[in-house]
Amino acid sequence: MKTFLKTLVLTTLLLRRFKNIFYKSPVTAKILLLLMLPVASLAQVSVQNNGTLYVSTSADIFHVNGSFTNASGAALTNNGMFYISQNLSNSQSSMAVGTGTLFLNGSSLQTVSGTQTFKTYNLVTDNAAGFLLNNNLSASGVHAYTTGMISTSATPNYMIYEAGSSYSGSSDANHVNGWVKKFGSTAFTFPVGNASYLRPVDLSNLSVSGEFNVRYNTSPTPNYASLNTPLVLVDTFEYWTINRVSGGSAQVTMNWDQSKVPFPNVTLGGVRAASFSGLWNNIGGAGIGVVATSGTVTSNSTNIFNTDFVIGSTSWVLPLRIISFSASRSNGSTRINYTIGNELNINRYELERSDDVISFYTINTHAAFNRNGTEFYSYNDNAALKGTAYYRLKVIAFSSQVSYSAVASVSDHSKDLYVIKNPIDESIEIYAGTSATGTYNYSITSVNGQVMQAGTLDIKQPGTYSIKLQSLFAAGSYMLLMQNKDISLQKMVIRK
Repeated sequence: MKTFLKTLVLTTLLLRRFKNIFYKSPVTAKILLLLMLPVASLAQVSVQNNGTLYVSTSADIFHVNGSFTNASGAALTNNGMFYISQNLSNSQSSMAVGTGTLFLNGSSLQTVSGTQTFKTYNLVTDNAAGFLLNNNLSASGVHAYTTGMISTSATPNYMIYEAGSSYSGSSDANHVNGWVKKFGSTAFTFPVGNASYLRPVDLSNLSVSGEFNVRYNTSPTPNYASLNTPLVLVDTFEYWTINRVSGGSAQVTMNWDQSKVPFPNVTLGGVRAASFSGLWNNIGGAGIGVVATSGTVTSNSTNIFNTDFVIGSTSWVLPLRIISFSASRSNGSTRINYTIGNELNINRYELERSDDVISFYTINTHAAFNRNGTEFYSYNDNAALKGTAYYRLKVIAFSSQVSYSAVASVSDHSKDLYVIKNPIDESIEIYAGTSATGTYNYSITSVNGQVMQAGTLDIKQPGTYSIKLQSLFAAGSYMLLMQNKDISLQKMVIRK
């Protein structure tokens, strides 16, 4: 402990005595590092620069095993390698950029604070615990995202990329959760996102050099129902705020990625870029990619900024409709037929069976055609039937949304219950055989799934029975479902 205190005092006196610390060569750098080595090995030491700190060349290393404060009256120039393992504070105005590299490589959350932007040429952020910017941090050369998320305060403060700067290594784990500022006239991809995903946005074809600030936002998109024609919808799950401090026009490229954020069920040809000015306005572009997975859209050149940007569409895909789903038994096999309307962006279908109408299990899985039209499918279930079997269709979209059909059932006795004639007129005529006597609940639904009529039908003996239609039935197709605990009948009927 005495050795530690003695070394700490010696190092502190050294820093106080030499307000101007110059690294003339790697040799003098090593001398100072050797003096500080016992301190670094025993404890974390914070350093405050009140004078002139000059790291001379790329061969020089300055390592602060603690926090570093650059005071308002100080002068810091880093042309070497500057390591900081804890927090960084800067109040020096007009700070020199230098030609060196700042390494933020701690093991707990590192905070950047102060009253003036901390400037560095190259930057390496390497801390799995992340970084919090309560002050601006500027890079003029290359920023290497090694590990760790950069979060900015709501003030806001910015991760700044100067004109001509670049970055590498951005990912879902390594990006800016907050505001990014960019100077210059060249195209730039802003490495923004939220706490979970990288969701970048691009600016390209800038008319003049400018200063732009960008932030990514998650749902709900504001004013999503305020649309200017020809837009019919905008993405409600995510959007980007792009502010222009100076500059001219530019093109904006946004992207969608269904593996990260859900995307609306639209047609690729209808995808457009949109910005908000009282209403969401179409600013052009065309979708490139696959709606069900990922893609991009680049706007026309726009001069309207200081607002929100989102992906919109001039057309929508009607919700998928299960037009019909039926099951019938013949020669020891059950035939399941189903008709699907507006089929698009469907991952797969799973045909399920149950023996008790409570627990269902999958008996067949197949892909969808996704041709945005009407499709017809069928499947033969050759499993033995004991009593009544129940079937339903499970629909899984690429967005992971799941929907189900109504339940259809079959019985060995279902052949004793059937519709006599089809198309129908004012009523549905049904024949019931000897084994089909009993009381049935029935429903008649439209192709959109709306229940048009429901009731009970009491079959006391074999013969013909009639269900009189109410006056609200227009010409078209309807689904009749009759069932009791033993027998069911499901039949598509056509009203003339």
